[in-house]
Amino acid sequence: MSHHTDGNRPLVLVPEDLPLVEAVPLTERDLPASTYELLARTATATPDAPALHLLGEGADATWSYGELLTRVHQAANLYTSLGLMPGGTIGLLLPNSGHTYAALLGAQAVGVANPVNPMLAEQHIIDIFTLTRAEILVVAGSAMLPGLWEKALRVARGLPGLRALLVVGGNASLDAVHASATMRGGDFERLAAEQPGDRLITSHRPEPGDLAAYFHTGGTTGTPKIAPHTHAMEVYMAWVLGCSGAYAGGDGVALAGLPLFHVNAVHVTGLAPFMHGAGVVSLGPLGYRDRALMAGFWRIIERYRVTAFSAVPTVYASLPPVPDGVDISSLRAGAVGAAPLPGRVRTDFEQRVKVPMLEGYGLTEATCASAATPAFAPRAGSVGLRLPYQHIKAVTMDADDRPTGDCPPGQTGVLAIRGPAVFPGYLGPDGPDPTGKIFDGWLLTGDLGHVDADGYVYLTGRAKDLIIRGGHNLDPRPIEESLLAHPQVSGAAVVGRPDAHSGEVPVAYVTVNSPVTEATLLAWAGKRASEPAAAPKAVHVVESLPTTTVGKLFKPELVADAVRRLLAELAPGHPADVVLEDGRPVALIDPDPDLAAALDRHNIAYRTRAS
Repeated sequence: MSHHTDGNRPLVLVPEDLPLVEAVPLTERDLPASTYELLARTATATPDAPALHLLGEGADATWSYGELLTRVHQAANLYTSLGLMPGGTIGLLLPNSGHTYAALLGAQAVGVANPVNPMLAEQHIIDIFTLTRAEILVVAGSAMLPGLWEKALRVARGLPGLRALLVVGGNASLDAVHASATMRGGDFERLAAEQPGDRLITSHRPEPGDLAAYFHTGGTTGTPKIAPHTHAMEVYMAWVLGCSGAYAGGDGVALAGLPLFHVNAVHVTGLAPFMHGAGVVSLGPLGYRDRALMAGFWRIIERYRVTAFSAVPTVYASLPPVPDGVDISSLRAGAVGAAPLPGRVRTDFEQRVKVPMLEGYGLTEATCASAATPAFAPRAGSVGLRLPYQHIKAVTMDADDRPTGDCPPGQTGVLAIRGPAVFPGYLGPDGPDPTGKIFDGWLLTGDLGHVDADGYVYLTGRAKDLIIRGGHNLDPRPIEESLLAHPQVSGAAVVGRPDAHSGEVPVAYVTVNSPVTEATLLAWAGKRASEPAAAPKAVHVVESLPTTTVGKLFKPELVADAVRRLLAELAPGHPADVVLEDGRPVALIDPDPDLAAALDRHNIAYRTRAS
């Protein structure tokens, strides 16, 4: 039975729909040539329909599709008037706002948008904008995000090729003076408002193969890698997300709380709704971290008739109870991804809210999503069904991290993806470079998992998260699930701690909702271990688990903590620091041959401080 709804937006609600969708070649889908054309089509067809409801920005406002396109034209024309040539890069250091959507989509209309997490280390931001050759920076002013303005100025001074610095939400007179002292620029809103809003002033229009955006990958140590996206990749992703029941289609309203330097926010709560004429409710600069807005979360769902939202597990775990009398019947699903989903978080949400939590799977290197749970056919343990025109398989690998063969359905290997969403390779000095990541068109994800005969994907963890204990390959997730089943545990993460005898041993970090001893939790996990090697060696109760800025669990910091604790046991009273270098813990020690020998036995990297 087909669940097609209209000629160009078929819905994949059960696996049988996949071959029906793919019977029509993607080239015959009449997709827009660029993200600019995507928005222009919708704004021309429904200029008065609401595109953005802007919360958390002072007075709540709503922009229609016509107004959004006008503001995108004005932003794009501002960049052109500042001398940007087609294909030039515009760097964005902004929290979420209506102006951020306009600045980003305007950048893609005439050049390449490069949104960057403003909280990254200053030098990393400079390194990213140097690699992407950013010519114009659009940054948050002192009135929008205190402290960021001064940081942005220092970044600008580290970029000799910069043409202009534009300020959003600044104390305009003060910020503009600072900017003009070093380069062209000023108040983004005022300068954009002086530009034509009914058209692009340049005759150039982006083509499907042109670059649309540079996104940095996750991780908070080392300079992040840069994933280039083409217009074809982003337009395909916007279209295909609209084919999934988990996301807002033409009659939907999506809620946006993740930051727009992240692909999930740009695609799931930006381009996909915009392509299909849906509305977006933006939670503003703080997003899901806005405590005032989150306290009234369910009333926002009610007021705007939100149909779907996308969040990471930590957000779901902290949602307030649904108040009596609030009508959330518009909600169809909660979409979740980016981190393993604890079983209890899913159960609590689905029991309280009475809608399914639909998992998805994706990478920045494959635009955004590669698998999503079909609304009428979830499978327990799966992160979803492959999306139309994308192919996913598990492969075996050799010692040099090269694929050696395909795994049959159900067999675990490293997941590989092929299709219209796969990026051309990380950005290098001479452009995108596929070396080491793409083999015969297949993107190697680094994720471990298997794919069943119908194309459902099952994730068992990151290859780099595997704990190898004396020859046992231990997946941390079942150990985490066993701890999360304890009634007093609210969060759990398991990492490998270096060990002289076994190479690595699992140690657990947990957050609790009421007091419980570490010994009790250690015994609990030991009884439920799948094998003796999977019993954690220690359980540490902590205030909170470290996360990246988009809420993903950041395990390298826990590994570093485990090494610190081990050092305290190996050399009590010896001062030693542990730092992360490219995601790996390195001990900084005073000269001490015995301690150095102990660290060697435990395979812990170290550097000796000058005496």
